[in-house]
Amino acid sequence: MSEIKARIHSIETCGTVDGPGIRTVLFFQGCPLRCQYCHNPDSWNPKDGKDQTIDELFTEIQKYKNFMRFSNGGITITGGEPLLQTPAVAALLKKCKQAGIHTALDTSGFIFNDAVKELLQDVDLVLLDIKNFDPNVYKNLTGVKLDATLQFLEYLTEKNIETWLRYVLVPNLTDNYESIEALSKHLSQRKNIARIEVLPFHKIGEYKWQELGLAYKLTDTSEPTQESINRTKARLF
Repeated sequence: MSEIKARIHSIETCGTVDGPGIRTVLFFQGCPLRCQYCHNPDSWNPKDGKDQTIDELFTEIQKYKNFMRFSNGGITITGGEPLLQTPAVAALLKKCKQAGIHTALDTSGFIFNDAVKELLQDVDLVLLDIKNFDPNVYKNLTGVKLDATLQFLEYLTEKNIETWLRYVLVPNLTDNYESIEALSKHLSQRKNIARIEVLPFHKIGEYKWQELGLAYKLTDTSEPTQESINRTKARLF
């Protein structure tokens, strides 16, 4: 296991927004999606980042075990899309679970196969990003199809894996309220969904697109109003 390596974009210590309690958040490098609002486009290229062994990552995590324990926190594995590196993610999850550390996986659900099903046995919480429920809007927004994500959600429900659903609200892009209501209906009977988060669009990462020479389509898009946020929450909750 010690020879398995992960390609890491960055590590955030003492995170408080990616799952319960205080968490060590590991950003895995590489992503097959091209979300228009992505604030980490520098995490897309799987060849970038830094190679680290599972033992090296676990040693880093252990530095913050007291913070995690006293706050009922743990680790969150995110990206990029961490499931591009399924073997490394699986090995790290297993090592953390054996040490009694709460594990969370933040994913788009786009990569779904038998190896992913196996690693989910060591996941306490999934943070699932459903970008939009309209297949055409989803494809325009991300560059990929929605189908795999919905299959991933079905499996989480079948296995009763605790799930927090995340929805990024972007004016004139994901504020299509009929689709939001359809998503709400789709989620309504799923008892494994413990929380729904509406995340307001922001442009904090726009400068990264410029530095990478990428065309940022949302330059003229404003952050959503509080009225729009409340309206979306009313339809989802």
